[in-house]
Amino acid sequence: MLDALPTAPVTLTPVLNASGVLLHTNLGRAPLSDAAVRALAEAAGTNDVELDLATGRRGRRGRGALDALRAAVPTAGDVHVVNNGAAALALAATALGGPGRTIVIARGEMVEIGDGFRLPELLESTGTRLREVGTTNRVNAEDYSRAIDDTTAFVLKVHPSNFVVSGFTSSVPPAELRDLGVPLVVDIGSGLLAPHPTLPDEPDVTTTLAAGADLVTSSGDKLLGGPQAGIMAGDAALVQRLRRHPLARALRVDKLTLAALEATLRGPRPPVVAGLEADPAELWERAERIAARLRAAGLDAEAVRSVAAVGGGGAPGVDLSSAAVSLPERCAETLRAGRPAVLGRVTDGRCLLDLRAVPPGDDDELARLVLRAEAPA
Repeated sequence: MLDALPTAPVTLTPVLNASGVLLHTNLGRAPLSDAAVRALAEAAGTNDVELDLATGRRGRRGRGALDALRAAVPTAGDVHVVNNGAAALALAATALGGPGRTIVIARGEMVEIGDGFRLPELLESTGTRLREVGTTNRVNAEDYSRAIDDTTAFVLKVHPSNFVVSGFTSSVPPAELRDLGVPLVVDIGSGLLAPHPTLPDEPDVTTTLAAGADLVTSSGDKLLGGPQAGIMAGDAALVQRLRRHPLARALRVDKLTLAALEATLRGPRPPVVAGLEADPAELWERAERIAARLRAAGLDAEAVRSVAAVGGGGAPGVDLSSAAVSLPERCAETLRAGRPAVLGRVTDGRCLLDLRAVPPGDDDELARLVLRAEAPA
């Protein structure tokens, strides 16, 4: 429950995500599992994050989280974790590239994501030049092979995770770029470690490595459902090279991230995965129960069919069947003003509280917050 913990002296306001977007970047993306929250509390004090208790000497930092990540990605020779997805690409570009070196990338994969962040600017900030190949909508294997020379640091493929290009298009899968004589780095973005039946077209780390990628980068706070982190998995010698680069020290994660990541990997499915796998029929039943409770209190509420989205730059164009509680439009503002706040969305003049991202255990809390917001002054 949102109010299960005592109030902390921070300005962050807890928000119940009824927007219908599982990974809402403005809400901090993936909510942590109960196991990860407990791990944070345990890690908050002093612990053996970098100590071998058997010998009393310095130990391998984050060994539990890294071992859990290796087990989750069996096709990886080794793994490393940095503080976010952009940091993972920056480390790869810095350690493998630099002044006088080039990265070969398809023109249609030079993406911009939220808040004006542009991938080309990040990569070029490392001193490495970009060599664009193909056109905005089409690229083929020959485009890549012709661009490679003795300055090429690696070939980079970037999954266009927050948009879809359709029509007269072509791209090159990793399997066709594996024998070009330079490392193949693939940024899949969303953090899916293995295939998921709900998202058959979303790339995952395990399959991408098996297809021939030397290094795969992704985020920890998206479909993985964990804390903000940059996941790096691939060839053991290549990962070790990145780990030993001086920049890796500046990008390393703290004990809290390591604890939450390990708990996410070893524990029960996190809330994001639970939301992804939610049964639409059960969502409808929940919406009807909440709406009936609100109507009994005199509110204009009804259960309606809804469409949710993955969000967070994952699975663009994928619609998730859902259900929502429909309220008067004015409720959107009053619910955002509460503490905890509730974030819904306004559609066709109604405030919809979509249940895809709302854990079933928060249904009573959701109804209570609506009743409180709509109580007579």
